[in-house]
Amino acid sequence: MKQKINRAYRKSKYVVYKQTILNPSDHIWTFVGAFIGIAALGYLQGTQFGQTDNILLIGSFGATAVLIFGATNSPLAQPRNLIFGHLISAFIGVLIHKLIPDQIWLSSALAVSLSIVSMQITKTMHPPGGATALIANIGSEKIKALGFYYILSPVLSGVLILFTVAVIINNIPKNRSYPYKK
Repeated sequence: MKQKINRAYRKSKYVVYKQTILNPSDHIWTFVGAFIGIAALGYLQGTQFGQTDNILLIGSFGATAVLIFGATNSPLAQPRNLIFGHLISAFIGVLIHKLIPDQIWLSSALAVSLSIVSMQITKTMHPPGGATALIANIGSEKIKALGFYYILSPVLSGVLILFTVAVIINNIPKNRSYPYKK
């Protein structure tokens, strides 16, 4: 009986943790990539916009860093999904905020749900895109005041910076590649 339990445990552990098992050197490269990517955004934030204009560092970029540095093989982390998932979601988020500015519960719910469906339809699913749409509705007044410029900066500029860092850092070690090549 104990042997059956141990075998079942090993099988479930393999199934549950299979996707997260990484070579120890991958942890270093994940750290380096995420650190440099977010640091670059933060540095530009501080030098170009000042500390009070928190527009380049949006929360969805943290989740993007998890995917493009920690799950480089995931379809959700690939360039098409990364770039267009954020752009589509940003556009929808701003549009919904413009149409329904005074009902935050409604505009937030519509922005996120329409973004998800739009990413599904366009085959550009990138989960942090949902947060990008939400931020367009619940972000600071400075973010909301950007209007459709929000799509260009911080979203497009930030995504391109993270993408560039991901391509460079993830292709340094021989056992990693980004974008994923089958």
